[in-house]
Amino acid sequence: MNIAAKPPLTIRLCGPRGFCAGVDRAIQIVVLALKSYGAPVYVRHEIVHNRYVVEGLEAKGAVFVEELDEIPEEHRAQPVVFSAHGVPKSVPEDANARNLFYLDATCPLVSKVHKQAMRHNRLGRHVVLIGHAGHPEVIGTMGQLPEGSVSLIETVEDADAYQPADPDNLGYVTQTTLSVDDTAGVIARLEQRFPNLTAPAADSICYATTNRQEVVKQAAPGCDLFIIVGAPNSSNSKRLVEVALRSGAKKSILVQRAAELNWKEIGPISTLGLSAGASAPEVIVNEIIEAFRSRFSAKVELAETVQENEHFLVNRELRNIELTTADMAFVNGD
Repeated sequence: MNIAAKPPLTIRLCGPRGFCAGVDRAIQIVVLALKSYGAPVYVRHEIVHNRYVVEGLEAKGAVFVEELDEIPEEHRAQPVVFSAHGVPKSVPEDANARNLFYLDATCPLVSKVHKQAMRHNRLGRHVVLIGHAGHPEVIGTMGQLPEGSVSLIETVEDADAYQPADPDNLGYVTQTTLSVDDTAGVIARLEQRFPNLTAPAADSICYATTNRQEVVKQAAPGCDLFIIVGAPNSSNSKRLVEVALRSGAKKSILVQRAAELNWKEIGPISTLGLSAGASAPEVIVNEIIEAFRSRFSAKVELAETVQENEHFLVNRELRNIELTTADMAFVNGD
C-alpha cells in the first residue's frame, strides 16, 4: 500500500505515560543486582505487572519465584528482590530466617502507605484500606499490621455495608493505583457514615496514577479509539481504560503488544488516543505507533499535562554500580 492510499490518522500521545519512578527503580534494582552479583538473581513475584519486562529480565538472568522456599540451597547467597508492590512483614522475616540476602524494591510511595497504616494502628485506630482484594499491594499493606486490624473496602456498596466495632476510631489509607474519581466516591461515603474517620497525613494515590488519569481525561473526548498499553493484571492500566471511556472515548482497549491488535475490530478511525500504564515500557508504545503507521498516514500529537521529574534512589548496596543506557534499552529503546 502506498502512502497516498493510507487513510489519515491523528494519534494523541499522552504525556506523562508509561514507567513511573517506582517502576523504573524496581527494574533498575534487578538489572544492577545482576551486574553486581551475577546471575541468577531471584525475584519474588513479578517485579512489576508487565510480562514483557519480566521476560526481558529473565533473558538477563533473573529467576522469578512465587515464594522464597523455591530458591535452591546452592543459590542462597544470591540476592532475592522483592517486587515494587511491597510485601507483608512476614516475607523479610522469612528471608532472614533462611539467611537470604534480599533487596527490597518496594516503591517508596507504597512504603509511605505502609507507614500511614502503621501510624493509624499505633494511635489506636482501626485501619480501613480502600483497594482491590488480592492485589499484591493490598496483600503487602494488610500484612504490615496484626491480623484483624485492617478492613478492606472496595466499593461504595462495601462502604454502605461496613459495620466497624468502633465507628469513632477509624483511619483510612488507599491502594496507590486506584481510580481517583472512584476512590473519592468511596471516601465521601465513608466520611458521611463515620464523621470521625481520620485521613492519612498525605494522599495515598500516587502522583503517577493521578497524572496518567488526568491526561487521559483531557485526551479522550473525540477519540474513536483509546489504547492503553499495559497488562491485564495491572490495576493502574485497567483504571486508565475506564477513565478513557468515562471521559468521552468511543471505545477503549488494553493491549500488551502490537500483535494483539485486531484490525477488523478497530476498523476505520480518524483519532486514536494512546497512553501506557505505569509498568508498561516505552518500546511497546513505539511498537504500537509503528503498527498504526504501517496502515495509516499517521501524525502524532502530544497531549501533555505535566512533566514528571521524580527519581527514586536504588538500594544503597547498588549505588556504586554504573547503570548505562544500554542496560535499560530493552525497556526504554535505544
